[in-house]
Amino acid sequence: MEVTLENLISYGFVFLMIAMIMFFYLRKNKKQTKVAQKKIEKAKELGFHEPVSLHPVVSLSTCIGSSACITACPEKDIIGIVHGKAVTINASRCVGHGACFHACPLGAITLVIGTEKRGVDLPHISPEFETSVKGIYIAGELGGMGLIKNAVEQGKQAVENITRKLVHSIKPDYDLVIVGAGPAGISASLTSKQKNIKFLTLEQDTLGGTVYSFPRAKIVMTSPMYLPLYGKVKLVETSKTELLSLWHEVLNKNDIAVRESEKVISINPYQDYFAIQTNQRAVTSSNVLLAIGRRGSPRKLGVPGENREKVMYRLLEPELINNKNVLVVGGGDSAIESALLLADEKNRVTLSYRGESFSRIKPGNYEKVKKASEDRSINLLLNSNVKEIKDESVILSIQKNGSATEEEMKNDLVYVFAGGELPNKFLEQIGITITKKFGEAVLKH
Repeated sequence: MEVTLENLISYGFVFLMIAMIMFFYLRKNKKQTKVAQKKIEKAKELGFHEPVSLHPVVSLSTCIGSSACITACPEKDIIGIVHGKAVTINASRCVGHGACFHACPLGAITLVIGTEKRGVDLPHISPEFETSVKGIYIAGELGGMGLIKNAVEQGKQAVENITRKLVHSIKPDYDLVIVGAGPAGISASLTSKQKNIKFLTLEQDTLGGTVYSFPRAKIVMTSPMYLPLYGKVKLVETSKTELLSLWHEVLNKNDIAVRESEKVISINPYQDYFAIQTNQRAVTSSNVLLAIGRRGSPRKLGVPGENREKVMYRLLEPELINNKNVLVVGGGDSAIESALLLADEKNRVTLSYRGESFSRIKPGNYEKVKKASEDRSINLLLNSNVKEIKDESVILSIQKNGSATEEEMKNDLVYVFAGGELPNKFLEQIGITITKKFGEAVLKH
């Protein structure tokens, strides 16, 4: 083959284009790596890097660094690119959307619960959401999927599975008793109405479950969802108030009543039905769906004076609280957001947290509370614990320079956000098997 000047110019042009593409690719790769590594260092400093529960795990041998997972994630900065491969940054902030999993073109992402070092207690659940006790089902956060959209979908699917197996009987009062009126419980109630089965929905607190206890301004949904008997909910970002209003509307429209302030005390299986005892009545049902979340009951501090009326475990109407001496206890997003809301209402707010730094909170909240501490709109006390709650004051133990000192301060109200007690004992009494998961795949290709 004769090599002409024209051919040489063509080959040279192709090589030049390839070299330019490689140059820009490597420059972009270097920039992405530098940005992601800085974010990882920051995440480690703030305690966000280590996963707490559900999180993505990337197969480096399969990943091609397309960045599709990063673009798809509604939470942002959960995943980044280092040396052309996807890596987790703020793994503890993952809430299990699964968007990264579905977006990956080569199936390089697996959603995993727990880690080799940190296990997560989960009940045994079949693909149909049935537990180790035949006839008892679990949907939503208790099963490991805490995202509202996922919980709504699981509540719907669980009832569809129950309906397919349902054998109508004159013995029990109901075909299904739904325990919990959060996202999964509401969806299950709507699906039960749609399927025309006889059901009862019980909620130990108030309609909305955990969502109801969120601070008023908290954003609780980041992607659309399908709600039975309503259709697609197109609110991509919404507040707690808007979401609760929607749920009330669709339940009222379909004539569904939720028995609020009715706590289930025990569930006892018989030959072909369950006897359910609440704090108000006894009922029987062919099936039970537990949609109670993982928090169970609020975790108490266990200190003298905690039974006083001024101690609360959720903030409902911050705009009605003004010019008070308020103590907020906790280091999570709910505690920080509540402290900020109370400070905005001209209260004198002290935020007490037992750790030496905040971990597993949203970066935005970290910046806000840091600024509030610097401008003294919030009195931030890290390394501190409540020792006693009195009528008009509180006593705190504060660690400083390796030694503890006690400080008594004026106080009108105490808000405790110390998480919730896992309902393991309740589940074990029913006979449901619970296992600690150490890095087990929930979604994999």
